[in-house]
Amino acid sequence: MSKSISSYDDKYAYQPGYLNHCSTEALPNAIPKAQNAPQQCPYGLYAEQLSGSPFTAPRTKNLKSWLYRIRPSVTHGVFREYKSPTVSEQCLDADFSRNATPKQFRWMPPTIPDTPTDFVDGLYTMVGAGSPQLRSGFAVHMYMCNSSMVDRAFTSADGDMLIVPQQGDLDVQTELGWLYVKPKEILVIPKGIRFSINVSGPSRGYIAEVFEGHFVIPDLGPIGANGLANPRDFLTPVAAYEDVDKPFQLIHKYQGKLFVADMDHSLFDVVGWHGNYAPAKYDLTMFNTINTVSYDHIDPCIFTVLTCQSAEPGTAVLDFVIFPPRWSVAEHTFKPPYYHRNLMNEYMGLIEGVYEAKEEGFVPGGSSLHNCMSAHGPEMAVFEKASTCELKPERVAEGSLAFMFESVYMMNPTEWALNNVKMDQNYQNCWTGIKKHFNPNKL
Repeated sequence: MSKSISSYDDKYAYQPGYLNHCSTEALPNAIPKAQNAPQQCPYGLYAEQLSGSPFTAPRTKNLKSWLYRIRPSVTHGVFREYKSPTVSEQCLDADFSRNATPKQFRWMPPTIPDTPTDFVDGLYTMVGAGSPQLRSGFAVHMYMCNSSMVDRAFTSADGDMLIVPQQGDLDVQTELGWLYVKPKEILVIPKGIRFSINVSGPSRGYIAEVFEGHFVIPDLGPIGANGLANPRDFLTPVAAYEDVDKPFQLIHKYQGKLFVADMDHSLFDVVGWHGNYAPAKYDLTMFNTINTVSYDHIDPCIFTVLTCQSAEPGTAVLDFVIFPPRWSVAEHTFKPPYYHRNLMNEYMGLIEGVYEAKEEGFVPGGSSLHNCMSAHGPEMAVFEKASTCELKPERVAEGSLAFMFESVYMMNPTEWALNNVKMDQNYQNCWTGIKKHFNPNKL
């Protein structure tokens, strides 16, 4: 069985839990007692509320944190349009009304640049739906970088970001503290929270950014009280600040465009904070997999780590689903994913190994898109093998970790995804050789 990476020596301390109300101080008594905004805060700090929901949202959905910082975050220059100094064709387009097609896509991994490129300048949009202006839908980005963000921070007003590293560790500084994130871990950064990403070499990964709602741990229903992703395994940072006066930049993503404002100090100056609106990381190897112990391949929703629900119950703006190493013990059953057409739209990525339904062509760092009612399923070789093999308990997906961003919204690829990422032009061929086995005289 795969060893959990949760045992590695993380350089930072954390608070356990997801969407908990946390309270953390880098200096004793930095958080005011008994109120949020006293006339004078301890240590001469400024009180600032960061709201992730309307003030009038129900208490169970009300997200906010109070930050106690050296300077209020309004202390920056005028925003101006940001142009990447390293990439001339960077695409963060938020217009997803173009390029509609039911075609099945498979992309090869985007190339990590040779020239120094940080997280911001290596950020591109692959597919999306809806509009950040209307707070509807989502986008899927990829990042490819090889250098750290120096004296600048990034934030998105468009949506919550779910970051899935595929190559390279991320050392992440946020307003609310530090997080260290490795491949096979994920990082959730709610909209509006400012952060900077440091890397030690070539790095690449996937990002789902939801324009409406927030990522939550799914309800368990008949599963019961335990299973899937356990709240205790999510880790939230503790307060850490720097009091540094130096030239600094804030890069702000707004309606799919980047803007920049100059500052004369580091914005990572929060000395204490309390609330339930904060970044968090999660180790995917801690996922408690639920699966059949009798017959049939169970629907992939049982592998949902996080979900962002729409207003229609049981319908996701975006589900984050993983396919981890696990035991398969089904009887008289075709074990791989079945052939299907469905209402939901699926964008898949591969962190490591070989995906169980696609033995060739789908490689780590690559991705695929199967939109609403476009048929998909295992390739011919996988079908033939799974239809005749001996059925016995076995480990599946060993050494592999694939994931899926699944949404009720139809996804359209961007111009960049169509023209700047190597596409598998022969993807459709993985199904063209499927044989006819029909025999009306044989049951």
